[in-house]
Amino acid sequence: MPLAASLAPPVFPPQLDDAAPRPRIDGPLKVTGAAMYTSDFNLPGMLYAVPVCATIASGTITSLDTARAERMPGVKAVYHRKNVGKLFRVAPVAGFSSYLDERRPPFEDDTVRYYGQYVAAVVALTYEQAVAGARAVKVTYKSEKPDLRDHFDPAQMTDREPKVDSHRGDPDAAFQTAAITLDQTYSTPTETHNPIELHASVASWDGQSFTLYETSQAVVNSREVLSQVLGVPIENVRVISRFLGSGFGGKLWPWTHAMIAAAAARNLNRPVKLVVSREMMFQSVGHRPETQQRIRLGATPQGKLVALMHDSINHTSILDDYAEGCSEATGYSYSTSNLRATSGIVRRNVGTPTSMRGPGAVPGLFALESAMDELAIKLNLDPVALRLANEPEKDEGLNLPFSSRHFVECLKTGAERFGWADRTPAVGSMKRDGVTLGWGVAGCSWIAVRMDTTASVELRDDGTVRVSTATQDIGTGTYTVLAQTVSRTLGIPIGRVDVVLGDTSLPAGPMSGGSWATASVIPAVIDAVEQAKQILFMAAAQTDGTPFSKQRPEALALANGRVTLKSGSAAVPFEEVLQKNNLRAAVGQGKSAGTMGDPSLKFSTHSFGAQFAEVTWEPEIARLRVSRVVTVIDGGHILNPKPARNQIEGAVVMGIGMALFEETKYDPRFGVPINNNLADYIVATNADSPQIDVTFLDYPDLVLNPLGARGIGEIGLAGIAPAITNAVYHATGVRVRELPVRIEDLLTA
Repeated sequence: MPLAASLAPPVFPPQLDDAAPRPRIDGPLKVTGAAMYTSDFNLPGMLYAVPVCATIASGTITSLDTARAERMPGVKAVYHRKNVGKLFRVAPVAGFSSYLDERRPPFEDDTVRYYGQYVAAVVALTYEQAVAGARAVKVTYKSEKPDLRDHFDPAQMTDREPKVDSHRGDPDAAFQTAAITLDQTYSTPTETHNPIELHASVASWDGQSFTLYETSQAVVNSREVLSQVLGVPIENVRVISRFLGSGFGGKLWPWTHAMIAAAAARNLNRPVKLVVSREMMFQSVGHRPETQQRIRLGATPQGKLVALMHDSINHTSILDDYAEGCSEATGYSYSTSNLRATSGIVRRNVGTPTSMRGPGAVPGLFALESAMDELAIKLNLDPVALRLANEPEKDEGLNLPFSSRHFVECLKTGAERFGWADRTPAVGSMKRDGVTLGWGVAGCSWIAVRMDTTASVELRDDGTVRVSTATQDIGTGTYTVLAQTVSRTLGIPIGRVDVVLGDTSLPAGPMSGGSWATASVIPAVIDAVEQAKQILFMAAAQTDGTPFSKQRPEALALANGRVTLKSGSAAVPFEEVLQKNNLRAAVGQGKSAGTMGDPSLKFSTHSFGAQFAEVTWEPEIARLRVSRVVTVIDGGHILNPKPARNQIEGAVVMGIGMALFEETKYDPRFGVPINNNLADYIVATNADSPQIDVTFLDYPDLVLNPLGARGIGEIGLAGIAPAITNAVYHATGVRVRELPVRIEDLLTA
């Protein structure tokens, strides 16, 4: 494909003007194969790079022999520490600007800190030649025993004292004097991202500037990072991500393969493609870290919480301080005057962890919601009733009112839809068609914020509207939501709206992570629409021979795509106004400010929900299955119910994987991930998918943006695992405190 054509944004087919819920406007491109993903780009003269991965997890490189590889057919170069050129570290920053998890550039030294660390890279004419060359590179090591212990002692923490994430009252004293107490430890394993699309980079260099096609959930941040690592001005880096084959957080931040591809392209003055293999996905592009969490609850005999302590530890890599943040939801979930949440990290010889869908809150709520279930059993209370009894009136951690919180309604609606009133509490007491049923419930929540965003809207003389911002659509429906927003605001058919995303040459937009993109881009796009309308009105007031001649711009309005007088009935299509003035477009530049970390906030903004799960247990054949899930979500105004429901349903299936299957295992001798493929790393499939009932309460949260929308990508996963394990206890009497559920543990019941 010619380079110029490859840079063109996708063109979406016309859409029917049907009412919501509507299909995604990018759907036809995807199902026909017209959508271009990163590794689909093949630039003229392109070469292929394949990394050489360390085969030890701890030690040093003593020699690296590249001679044989360099002589092989098609091999153009073998890069390593001594010849790749200068690659810089990224300066420390606050927030999500110039952010990355693995801060060490590739090939910076001869120390190996995890299995699979890149120690060299072979660049060749074809992928097959690059693979052969990489296999021919001979590396010798001085190996040391890696530390891969999978249980954590607080004494191992990097910092002597744990970080206090939230604190109020005197939880230690309240716990000691509580009538009913619970003190348990819960663990979640290492989980590895396995999207269908592998990480990839296609890098080109024109002698002054880089263009990189990236599997990125944050093109603006990628540009910031790569400009620093490569040592070039930020305006000399362009990052493009038109479509993403899912990321789940693993593609939020740049990884070292992108830096290798870019450096090789500069050195050879030819485009270079580097696609990470499935095996490398388990080694060098992050994972959800293993966590160990101690929960202590104190309560009155009636179930009122008097103390809550949540102490978590997660593993990180040898060099990088990745904190999972398991107590993200702890401070505001339930009412109690005495609370403390702490966190710490321990170092292991693994690659640097990273965000996975619902980082922090998802593993954290597994611990908290499991403990709440155990407390309900101790108190002989219904688990739903216990949660209702501890509903806070405000965010007690921040001492702020909630902008919108309908958790109680989520619980009550879910209980009704699930049939919770028919539950009998005794273990194994519920049967259907000869199998034992287990019913479980868990609460869920997720933070809702905005990120700084800019956007451009062009009202064009052909009657179409172009909206653009440098965010990206990672498969969640951002293209469609922006088209809907403009269509709704201007009153024009959605088929007349062109959406352009995924390119840092556009106005700077937010990352697609944290379920924050939708809430962030909406106010910026609406602001851009208003700015474009003002330019249009000024042009209309200067147009002779129209009802608007000599009118003040503020006397005009735009409705159904037509310029009108607020006090009259005359209406002219906006494109005619532009044509009469010989204007190609009226362009508005909009922006919205972020709320993340803003000390002046007057509200606590979150989404909430309730998860109800049914499992079936057949001990005779050792089969456990999740048969039914009811999920009720308070996620603000739902702009497009169809992809929103897809998001929740996909998250439920992912939660089944978290509860029952997923666990990355490392060989303690060598540090290699043992189950580093999709045959041995078990994920939930269609056969594991239950009946899923999704309900949105649809209460607009106008504090967050003018349409009242919040993101819902993460919250659908939060609470699923504990709802399932709580159901497992109800069916079997086995309390699972260490994920995933293991059949052999259930058979001992």
